[in-house]
Amino acid sequence: MYSKTESSEIKQAFWTAFGQFMSLQPTLNASKVNWINYKTGVKYLYFKMDADQKSTSISIELSHPDLGVQELMYEQFGELRRLLENTVGEKWEWSLHEANAQQRTISTIKAQLPGVSIYNKEDWPTMISFLKQRMMALHEFWENAQYAFEIFL
Repeated sequence: MYSKTESSEIKQAFWTAFGQFMSLQPTLNASKVNWINYKTGVKYLYFKMDADQKSTSISIELSHPDLGVQELMYEQFGELRRLLENTVGEKWEWSLHEANAQQRTISTIKAQLPGVSIYNKEDWPTMISFLKQRMMALHEFWENAQYAFEIFL
């Protein structure tokens, strides 16, 4: 069992290692990308990554407070589902209107890698590879799809 401080230090070390690894990755248009805090340019639309003691995941999170608008954003992704799946190379899990840890209603589209732990450094290469591959593909998808979300700016 880790103390709160130790746990925080391990998580910080993992995300620092991930960020350093990703800083070496070229982008489609040679732009500088902050992979950990990816900016979609659309309010309430985020690309999120998470890693804990049981799994790692990457998701598209829609958190608009107006649930009708949130549903429209989700439906817009539905229109682009084939493009997303072809770009990421797999099917992701879709969830409309679920409660997050703060009990706010969000919608997500995500991929998860179970059976790995941020507290096991031997899992880090697998976790980083999982996140890298999907984040790069998500970036490629967004380069093509972002214009379909201009109505939500």
